[in-house]
Amino acid sequence: MTAVTLEEAQAKLPELLDQLLSGEEMTITANSTPVAQVKKAVRTSWSCQVGCYKKQGLWMEPDFDAPLDDFEQ
Repeated sequence: MTAVTLEEAQAKLPELLDQLLSGEEMTITANSTPVAQVKKAVRTSWSCQVGCYKKQGLWMEPDFDAPLDDFEQ
């Protein structure tokens, strides 16, 4: 776990967020005293659900699962 000062966290926020995305956890300190522990947030919801695709642009050939000519023997 990495320890950074509050001033350092404010100055290097984008770099610290990249470290969090890779799974690293860090402690933010003020006056050598830990004030916060930061880690990557757990994703609890997804933007799409199974079966939510409503676009009608999909179609499948009637012989989709027919054997291919290249594999006939």
